[in-house]
Amino acid sequence: MMLDSVILIDHLNGIRAASEFVAEHDADIRLSVITRAEVLAGIDETGVVPVKRLLRHFPNLPLTPDDADVAAELRRTHRWKLPDAFQAALAINHGMKLVTRNTKDFPPDVHAFVLVPYEIP
Repeated sequence: MMLDSVILIDHLNGIRAASEFVAEHDADIRLSVITRAEVLAGIDETGVVPVKRLLRHFPNLPLTPDDADVAAELRRTHRWKLPDAFQAALAINHGMKLVTRNTKDFPPDVHAFVLVPYEIP
């Protein structure tokens, strides 16, 4: 399974459901380089070192030309922002679930590759 940045951000912000999900599925979690960049972009300088340590704990999936081709098609089809299209393309190409809370762009009843592990009221 591949975590979307919102799940890791929730974990870093102390959202219990996110932390429990990450702990329970630790061995199965992969990250995209998109998630890595999005998480690091939101961290202040004092948090960069521990957050990079966390990000290194999980295998990171690089982007390939095949991912770019699928992302371009998904962007055209669903009008997603390019980072979201790349997240979806990576999940699809690797046969993984994209774990996210972003049901606006990724409604799980429409996209079988999406897993929403918890909701925040």
